Amino acid sequence: MNAQDILARMDALETRCPKLGHQVTFEYCRQESLKRPCSRALVCWNHRLPVEMILKKLVGEETYEAVFGGPPKSRVESLMEAIESAKQRCNAGGSGPREAPS
Repeated sequence: MNAQDILARMDALETRCPKLGHQVTFEYCRQESLKRPCSRALVCWNHRLPVEMILKKLVGEETYEAVFGGPPKSRVESLMEAIESAKQRCNAGGSGPREAPS
């Protein structure tokens, strides 16, 4: 069995995602956001896999530290970032937030 086969077997494993509320595969968790791991992957998978070692190998030390190095974000912080990101996408597309008719 080679490394690709081992990764394919790990990718097929499933666990319940506390963010989504249903089963997801390890493959999804390790590349949830723009090919970066989910910030909860360590907690969700550490009982089944040596997930810290695996993710460091797969994503590299720099990306690993960017995702898992800081303190976890609160729901409010995550929500504020999502709102700011949406505003930037709207402004970049030339169709900013609409004004309510007066």
